[in-house]
Amino acid sequence: MTELMEARELFRAAYENRYTWDNHFPGYRADVTYREGDREHTGKIRINADCTFEVMEVADEDAKKAIHGQVWEIAVHRVRRSFEDTHGKNVFTLGNTDETGAVEVFVKGKSMGDRYKVKDNEVTLVHRHIRDVVVTINTFSSHKTGEGYLSHRYDSFYTDAQTGEKKGGKSDFEDSYEQVGDYYVMTQRVIRTEEDGQVSTSEFAFSNIKLLQPALV
Repeated sequence: MTELMEARELFRAAYENRYTWDNHFPGYRADVTYREGDREHTGKIRINADCTFEVMEVADEDAKKAIHGQVWEIAVHRVRRSFEDTHGKNVFTLGNTDETGAVEVFVKGKSMGDRYKVKDNEVTLVHRHIRDVVVTINTFSSHKTGEGYLSHRYDSFYTDAQTGEKKGGKSDFEDSYEQVGDYYVMTQRVIRTEEDGQVSTSEFAFSNIKLLQPALV
């Protein structure tokens, strides 16, 4: 049980060290530019205080869908959820320490089969089952905000949960953030994807970022 508690507290500390928006977050609006190859699309986004969001004034439907997916990713990862709400039904055990000093944490219980790596109070590997696929994310660098960390450079790929067969290509990400008022918000995401020997690059740039006025109480 000592090892279980050690693993749980190691992972809890890293989980609680992620940067999230607090209960006073007012939301914000921004202009967005989406570039893929030689194509460029512009529009506007709005993320509300409750992290619901809108994508507006994007003429091309495929581009709007791509922007929608990225804004969803931005919003969902800034929502603050307690460790107990997310992982209260899980049991954690320690694995090996790799050559970088990252410690493996294995999960049993509700999220059986998931595993993570933790180094310097940050999660550097996520290996999660999502229905019939497994997503694996390796984080190589992060932004330190003073109120938690934000991933800077990382990659991700998907495999079949039953066979382990790779699904799609591997994507490399680089995210940039700026502080606007009291909150850190994304200003750019560059995604480089390699699949079947072909490389494609997408860029999502957010500018003219303005916090929304908080509702009067």
